[in-house]
Amino acid sequence: MTRANLDKRPGDVAAMFDRVAPRYDLLNDVLSLGQDRWWRKVVAKAVGARAGERVLDLAAGTGTSSVTFTARGAACVACDFSLGMLRAGVERLGTQEPRARSGAAGPGPARPGAAQPGPVRFVAGDALRLPFGDRAFDAVTISFGLRNVADPDAALAEMFRVTRPGGRLVICEFGHLPSPRLDAIYGRYLMTALPAVARRISPAGDAYEYLAESIRDWPSREELAERIGGAGWSAVRWRDLTLGVVTVHTARRRAG
Repeated sequence: MTRANLDKRPGDVAAMFDRVAPRYDLLNDVLSLGQDRWWRKVVAKAVGARAGERVLDLAAGTGTSSVTFTARGAACVACDFSLGMLRAGVERLGTQEPRARSGAAGPGPARPGAAQPGPVRFVAGDALRLPFGDRAFDAVTISFGLRNVADPDAALAEMFRVTRPGGRLVICEFGHLPSPRLDAIYGRYLMTALPAVARRISPAGDAYEYLAESIRDWPSREELAERIGGAGWSAVRWRDLTLGVVTVHTARRRAG
C-alpha cells in the first residue's frame, strides 16, 4: 500500500502516511521550496496561543507545527491517526526539553522573564471521532489535513464541539491560484513534477500522486468558508499565501 484513493478511506490514508512518515518533513521542505516554514509562522501567529491555553493540532503528523504553538507557554495536543507519523514525532521530540523543542530560546540560558514553552503531547485520534471532551480546547488548528478527511463537514463539526465558547479555529490548506490559466499550469505541476521529485527522496514517493490529486480536487476558498460557517463557526475569514498556493482560514466559536 503506497497511496490512497480520493474516496479517502481512513485505513488507506493512515497507511499511506505511515509509509511517508520517515521523510515527510524533508519532503515538505523540498517540495515547498522552504515556504512551509513561513506558512507555519503565519499559522502560529493566527492561533495566537498564550500561556495557560490548550491547543489541539489535528493532522499534526510529526509535531513540527505543534511546537510552534507552545512558545508562549500554551500546552499542545498533537493528534493524528497515522501511528507512523506519531512515532516519528515522539522519536524526534519526545526526549527533548520543552525549550529545546520550541527553538524559541535558542542556545544558552533563557532570558530573564522569558516565557517557558509548554509541553507537546502526542495522541492518536480520528478527526471524525475526536477522543476529547466537549469544549476542551482554547484553539483548534489543522494544517494540510482537512482535505484528507473522508467527511470534512463532520470534521469541522467535531472541531467545533471540542472548542470552548470564544475559542479559535485556524485551517491551513492548499488552495487554487486566482487566475484559471495559472491554476491550470499549477495543476499540471502538481500531477507531474511533485510526484517525480518525491520519488527521488522517499521510497513511498508514489503516495504524492494521491496528494497531488487531493489538492487539485479541493474546493475553492469561498466554498470552504461557507462550509466552516455551516458547521457553526462565526467570523470566518481567509488569507492567501504564496499567490494562493495556500490559504489560511480563521474562525471563532461564539462566546456564551
